[in-house]
Amino acid sequence: MFRRHLDYYVRYLDHDIPAGVVVFLVAVPLCLGIAVASGAPPFSGVIAGIIGGLVVSLVSGSQLSVSGPAAGLTVIVATAVEKLGFDAMLLAVALSGLLQVAMGFLRAGVIGAFFPSAVIKGMLAAIGLILIMKQLPHAVGYDADAEADLSFLEDDSHTRLSFLWDAFHSFSTGAVIVSAVSLAIMLLWDTPYIKKHRYLSIAPGPLVAVLFGIAYNVVAQTLFPSLAIAPQHLVNLPAIFGPIDFAREFNFPDFARLIDVQIYITAATLALVGSLETLLSLEAVDKLDPLKRIAPTNQELKAQGVGNFLSGMLGGLPITAVIVRSSASIDAGAHTKVASFVHGVLLLLSAMFLASVLNMIPLACLAAVLLLTGYKLAKPKLFVQQYEKGFNQFAPFAVTIGAILSTDLLKGMAIGMAVGLFFVLRANYHSAFTLTRDGRNYLLRLQKDVSFLNKAQLRNYLENVEENSYLVIDGTRAGFIDQDIMETIQDFIKAASDYNIRVELKDMRGLEPVNGLVPAE
Repeated sequence: MFRRHLDYYVRYLDHDIPAGVVVFLVAVPLCLGIAVASGAPPFSGVIAGIIGGLVVSLVSGSQLSVSGPAAGLTVIVATAVEKLGFDAMLLAVALSGLLQVAMGFLRAGVIGAFFPSAVIKGMLAAIGLILIMKQLPHAVGYDADAEADLSFLEDDSHTRLSFLWDAFHSFSTGAVIVSAVSLAIMLLWDTPYIKKHRYLSIAPGPLVAVLFGIAYNVVAQTLFPSLAIAPQHLVNLPAIFGPIDFAREFNFPDFARLIDVQIYITAATLALVGSLETLLSLEAVDKLDPLKRIAPTNQELKAQGVGNFLSGMLGGLPITAVIVRSSASIDAGAHTKVASFVHGVLLLLSAMFLASVLNMIPLACLAAVLLLTGYKLAKPKLFVQQYEKGFNQFAPFAVTIGAILSTDLLKGMAIGMAVGLFFVLRANYHSAFTLTRDGRNYLLRLQKDVSFLNKAQLRNYLENVEENSYLVIDGTRAGFIDQDIMETIQDFIKAASDYNIRVELKDMRGLEPVNGLVPAE
């Protein structure tokens, strides 16, 4: 059996190795940028990317998903780093991994189905808006703000917009040039012309933007010093060359904080949101898979849990399956998980031997990468689409965004879920029954499963049945009828004879014939 699996992976090496190289090139700026956006050391993003490639891909049952640090968790991580400290955040990451493993064994891979899509889209759009607001200052060279509480309101009661106003009054010309040109490059690389070009399409847009940022600063330092980007505005990885230096840079969790309840709240939040993002990405990857393979969701939760536990223990950011890198892998021709593993190997080698090159990347360039990522999460088209779906979909979407921006991710999701649940109950309430009339004949039809929540509407319909009438109550379409509904109908039937109302029951299981009741044949 092992030989058969080995032959399967060897068969596609000519596709998977080049795809792994492409994913690596996409992952480098994202790993660094997400770490910076999270207020964490850039090295932590690289660690997460390495573990996502080397460990998660081996344990996962998905052949095409690629795991690593995700923009969707920057809100939680940045808040945790600010309020708990980086080492305590690592402890929360490790614990979240254990929770995910437990979720996998408890077969919780279906949890994504219990969150309304409008709430999930609202969560992702809010994260996109927060990324944009947080990265705009870095895009103009204003790095004074720690990546802290990612809400619209700052702790000092100043809004995020007031901070942006300060940033635009303290901008660096060099940073603006780098971020603007980097954005233009990535937008150009998303056009059909580049995607169809035989040679230009080989290089991912973020990589081209990073190479431009490095080249610009090298030239500017020599020819235009006033336009150069200062060292404090560049990536700052430790001085690493070789495995020994690499191992020395590991950070370990602060186990003394195990008694802090905030650690467990953060861990649970990371586990829940990370699992949701993973399951959403997994579903999207399954749809993109040319071979139409379906990845086991419970095994994926276990794989992500193992990865997050190791990442937290070694100083890395939390990990999820990420659609950007996964789709890049598929577009590059990947057939198996070997592509993800190759990208992890290349990340490891680059961290060991190319740290000095990575330290030449301007933060403004990484900010541009994340600005585009934020825009893709919160495209205006998404808002229009949700609005066109109707108020029942747009309201939970908009409320989730507003709640996350004004509070935090966990509270915002809870508020969004409450609003989403309200509209689900409201829709169920209004569509549970239909009452039609033809002269003195009435038909009351139960359209779906009905519960005590529909009792008030049922009473309202029954009150509209006039004296001297004939009423048919049809429960054919209802798979479940709550006892409260049964009792309400039974009470009506008992009183019906007083008003000369004859009642016929059709497929109303469990009701007893009484005066005025005409059972269906």
